[in-house]
Amino acid sequence: MKIIETKIKDLLILEPKIFSDSRGWFMESFNQNTFNSILQKRNQTRVNFVQDNHSISHSGVIRGLHYQLNPFAQGKLVRVVSGKVWDVAVDLRKKSPTLGQWVGIELSSENHRQFWIPAGFAHGFIALSDNTQFLYKTTAYYSKESERCIKWDDPDLAISWPIDKVDTIIQTDKDNNAPNFKDLISINKDLF
Repeated sequence: MKIIETKIKDLLILEPKIFSDSRGWFMESFNQNTFNSILQKRNQTRVNFVQDNHSISHSGVIRGLHYQLNPFAQGKLVRVVSGKVWDVAVDLRKKSPTLGQWVGIELSSENHRQFWIPAGFAHGFIALSDNTQFLYKTTAYYSKESERCIKWDDPDLAISWPIDKVDTIIQTDKDNNAPNFKDLISINKDLF
């Protein structure tokens, strides 16, 4: 597996080896020992995944920026099995030198990339094609009471969403009415 470092420590892009022949292709999408070895080499804590989630989104659907508070904070290993997304993680760790910074990458069924987002980050994506199937493993169970979100188009975060690639933005009221990042910072609320 090829590991690509990002500008924010701990966020990793993983590219699995693809074995192709006349029948099609094969890849190992996850191996717990390999994954924990990757984390250990980067001085990150070993993780165990407890839940897998699968969503389908139409082009222009924005999901996020979501996160859960401790003790239900989730690390996520995300990938796309059909279609394409622009995937974003925002650093919410109070003591981090990259607090409020973000990393965005394209995940698609063609590039087979996976994105490791540890606990302490908000996460979201925009579907860039219809019937995009998004899979992710989490290190904690979903907790409605612990769930929080940040406005996806917060001007202070200035995330470069590729919205010119879609006709319309589709989101839930919860995401549309989410607070801005500076509101969380000003009261030091809901950060890690």
